[in-house]
Amino acid sequence: MAIGPSIQRKEVRTPPPGPVEVERRKHDPASEERYQAHAPQPVAKGVFRSIGLGMITGAADDDPSAIGTYATAGAKFGPALLWIAPVALPMMFAVVYLSSKLGQVTGQGLFAIIRQHYPRWLLLMMLGAVLVGNTIEAGADIGGMAAALRLLVPIPAAVIVIVITLSVLALQIWGSYTMIRNIFRWLALALLAYLGSALLAHPGLISTLKGTLVPTIRLNRQFVEIVVAVIGSSLSAYLYTWQSNQEVEEDISMGRRRLVDRMGTTKAELSHSAHDIGFGMFFSSLVMYFIILSTGATLFRAGKFDINTAADAAQALQPLAGKFAELLFALGVIGVGFIAIPVMTAGAAYDFCQTFSLRHGLHTPARQSRAFYAAIVIITAIAMGMNFLGLNPIKALVWAGIVQGLSTPFLMLLLMRMTNNRRIMGRWVNTRALNILGWLTTAAISAAAIALVVFWLK
Repeated sequence: MAIGPSIQRKEVRTPPPGPVEVERRKHDPASEERYQAHAPQPVAKGVFRSIGLGMITGAADDDPSAIGTYATAGAKFGPALLWIAPVALPMMFAVVYLSSKLGQVTGQGLFAIIRQHYPRWLLLMMLGAVLVGNTIEAGADIGGMAAALRLLVPIPAAVIVIVITLSVLALQIWGSYTMIRNIFRWLALALLAYLGSALLAHPGLISTLKGTLVPTIRLNRQFVEIVVAVIGSSLSAYLYTWQSNQEVEEDISMGRRRLVDRMGTTKAELSHSAHDIGFGMFFSSLVMYFIILSTGATLFRAGKFDINTAADAAQALQPLAGKFAELLFALGVIGVGFIAIPVMTAGAAYDFCQTFSLRHGLHTPARQSRAFYAAIVIITAIAMGMNFLGLNPIKALVWAGIVQGLSTPFLMLLLMRMTNNRRIMGRWVNTRALNILGWLTTAAISAAAIALVVFWLK
C-alpha cells in the first residue's frame, strides 16, 4: 500500500490562480511553463534518505492480508508461483502512479472526480464495491493481528480484537495518520526477515529459477483462487484512492485549502513521484517474492500445504530466527497492520464523503468533519465484528484478497478512462507507454477475475 504523499513540496507563496488560469494551465504549454517557473519544486533529498523512505513505503503494502495470502501461496504451490511477484510489480506501479497523478493534476480525490464526471449509478456502485472490499480486508487484518499477538501473549482472541480496534480508532480520532506512520512503520521492517529466511532455507536453485522465469498456469479452481488473491492483495482497492487523497492532504497541509490553489502539477513533481513510487513498489514485490520463496522452501517442502494459524506462517522464519521466529513474525504483522487498517478505514471514509459532498480529511479535527470520522468508526466497528463470526483468521485474509481481486478490474478501468480524459487531465493525459502498461494491467486483472468466476460456476 503506498502510504503518505509520494513527494514533498516546498511552500512558495505566490498569488493563487483563478479558474480561468487553472484551465489555461491544464491545456496550454506556455501557461504551464509559467506555472512551473513559480510552482513549488520537489525538495532535494539525500540518496540514502530517499531509499529508506521508499523501502518503508513499499513494505507497508505488505499488510497482514498480503502476508497471509503470500504465505498460503508458497505453502500450497511452492516455487511454482514465484513468477507472480515480478509480473505484479509493473501493475502495482501503474495503479499507484496513476492515482498519484490524478490527485496532483485535479487537486481532488478519485471519488470526487467520479461524482463530477460520471453517472450517479456508477458512483454508487463503485462506492459499494470499495466499502465492502476495504471493510472485509480491514476485518481480516484485525483478525490477523490478533492471531499474531496470541503467539506472544496468552490472551483470548476476542479481547485482543477489541483492544486493537480501540487502539486504532483512538490514534485516528485523537492522533493523526502521520503519527501512526512514524510510530509503527519501522516495525514493518521485520518483514525483511523473510529475505534472510528464504536464503537460509536453501531453496533449490533450478526450481527457484524455473518458478521465477517460467510462469506456471494451472487451470483449476484452487490455483486461480490463489492467483486472484495475490493480485487482490498487491492491488487492493484502497490503493486506487488513497494516493490521490494523500496528494490532496499534502497540499492542504501547506495552506492550499481552495481547489484552485491545488490544481496543476509539474514535470518535476511527476518525475519525482514516478521514481519514488517505482522504488517503493519494487521493494514491496521483493518482500512478496521472498515470503512465497521462504514458505515454499520450508512448509511446502515439508508437505504442510495448508496454513491455518499464524504459527504456521511463522514457521517459515525458523531457519533464520529459530525460537524467535514467532516474535519476529508477530512484530511484522502488528507493525504493518497498524499502518494498513487506518489506511483502509480512512480511505473508505474519504470515498463515502466525496460521494455525498461531505467535509472530510485527516487534516480536520473530528468536530469539524463529523461524517468523516463517524464513517471511520462505523467501518472499523463492522470490521471488528467480522472477527466474532468464527472465521479462521488466515483463511479470512486470503478471502479478503479474493474479494479485492474481483473488485479491482472495475476501478482500474475507471482510473484509465479518467487519466485519458482531457476534460479532467488537460495536457497531462497518459503517455503511450503508460497507456500500454495501464491497459495490460487492466486486461491481466480482468482475465484473472473472469477465470475465477468461470471456475466457481462450473
